[in-house]
Amino acid sequence: MAGMEIRAFELTDESAVIALWMRCGLTQPWNDPKKDIERKLCVQPHLFLVSIIGQEIVATVMAGYEGHRGWINYLAVAPQYQRQGIGKLMMLEAEQLLVEVGCPKINLQVRTTNSEVIKFYQHLGYVVDDVISLGKRLESDESRSDVMLSD
Repeated sequence: MAGMEIRAFELTDESAVIALWMRCGLTQPWNDPKKDIERKLCVQPHLFLVSIIGQEIVATVMAGYEGHRGWINYLAVAPQYQRQGIGKLMMLEAEQLLVEVGCPKINLQVRTTNSEVIKFYQHLGYVVDDVISLGKRLESDESRSDVMLSD
């Protein structure tokens, strides 16, 4: 897309990125986006990308590689820029960075109710793996009664 730049996240991007995630419905009560950003900046920060048009952050993707599989999180495109190929470009950039570090396969998780996002990933060549996703929270927040135990 003309005039669009994809680059690594910078600290000054934080508030705009969190606002984008909130507009896109990616935040949940049990996930603190500020903490998620802080954690990512400690592990492979170069795999946390933002897309800029003018001065506006219009998309994000957070990738990671733990030596066996790559992971994608927080792919978001501002609603007014969706269906213009930005999400695909963000994924292609993340995939290329993961290939460069030797990643053989990417995993990602999508809520089963999010059929439009599932279709988006399938259009990019992702397939539903015959697996069950399990999780365990290692961090607790005793002060919050609204914390749920699953994503």
